[in-house]
Formats: sequence, C-alpha cells, structure tokens
Amino acid sequence: MSKHIVGAVQSSYLPWKGYFDIIQNVDTFVFYDDVQFTKSDWRSRNRVKTPNGPLWLSIPAGPSIDRLICEVELRSHDWQRKHWTSIKQSYAKAPYFKMYQKVFEDIYLGHYWRSLSELNQFIIRTIAKDILGINTQFRDSREFGLQGKRQDRLLNLLRSLGATHYVSGPSAQDYIDQKAFEEAGIHLGYHSYSGYPEYPQLYPPFEHQVSVLDLIFNTGPQAPHYIWGHRESRS
Repeated sequence: MSKHIVGAVQSSYLPWKGYFDIIQNVDTFVFYDDVQFTKSDWRSRNRVKTPNGPLWLSIPAGPSIDRLICEVELRSHDWQRKHWTSIKQSYAKAPYFKMYQKVFEDIYLGHYWRSLSELNQFIIRTIAKDILGINTQFRDSREFGLQGKRQDRLLNLLRSLGATHYVSGPSAQDYIDQKAFEEAGIHLGYHSYSGYPEYPQLYPPFEHQVSVLDLIFNTGPQAPHYIWGHRESRS
C-alpha cells in the first residue's frame, strides 16, 4: 500500500500560518465541518496586526451552539465591508498588500457569504493554492456520510480515504487514543508548531498568533519559507 497522509481539521476564519503548515504536510486535507460549532472561537474570528496591537475580526454567527459548523448561516453581511476596511487600514503600508489586494477585496466586496463553512473553506483554498502554492487535495467530511461518535467517526473517515498516516494538531494528544489508531493500522503523528522564524512585521513587538494575512502582506512570495521552507533550508 502506498503512503497516504491525511489531515482533518475544522475550517477556521483567516487561519494563522500553522493551519497551512498542516495542509502542506499532508496528501489530503479534510475540512471537518460536520461537527459541533463553538462560538467565540477560531471558527468565526481571528486577529490582524494594527498600530495599536492585535485586533479581533469577528463574524456575527449568532449565539446558538446547537449547530454544526456547516449549519451556521450568515444572515448579516455588514461585517464583510467592515472587516475589509480593517484589513486595508492595517496592511495598506505592508510591502505586498497591493499584490494581493484584489484577491481579498473580491472575497469581501464581491460576494455575499451565506454560510460560515463556505466562506472559511473558500478563503483557505484560495490562500493555500493561489498564494502559497500548496498542491494538497481538499475534501469535505460531509462527502462521506460518517457514522459514529468522536474518535470512531474520525477513524471511519480515515478508512474511507485509505489513509496510512494521520497528522493531528498537538492539542489532540490530550484526548486521542493512540491504541485505536494502531489497531486500525494508521500511523498517528502530531504536528509541531514550534520553531517558526520571525519575519519583517509591521508594528513591533513581533506577534506569531495572528492571521496568515499578516505573513502574506508582509513577505509576499517568501511566505512559504516562514511556514515550512525554513525547515527544508536547514536540512
């Protein structure tokens, strides 16, 4: 059997660079959006860097948590122009803002997004493929009609994809049962977010925990180096 590395993560709004590091590290990346929605979380908000420090950009997704991520409707659209205005004000002076301005301007001003999952997935795919040059295959967990709960459900997804390896974020070590993966014949690995180098960033002091937009607008075509390329250059 040939090696097939899979990652499965809930879609997030304007994710940070570590999210794209996992995407680059796998053969197939699954948007795991038919799971519980959590409000005031990365699903619907993220941070950009401003002269006054990091600023939260939050999508008004409603207070109910009795929904799956893929069921979250976006009934208001006023936030789209407000978010774009904040992004433009924060990064207009960044070296590569103009290079990518039209891409993101179209996302915010050229569409009315009615679903959080649809918006997040579109932004992530666009950044991964068109800006960072990632060739990973994208899938959606809703394609598979998954049964079971929690870890059993995830293992059913991985079996459906013919996964030989599964890459998880480091926080999952607290609840994943490694023995279940061993019994399924799937190698379990945890991605490390350590060691990312600093890059030329507006408005010091340096901050890692911001949206990948910060890296893109500040470093342009060199952005992949600061996510995964720095490891390759050391090897």
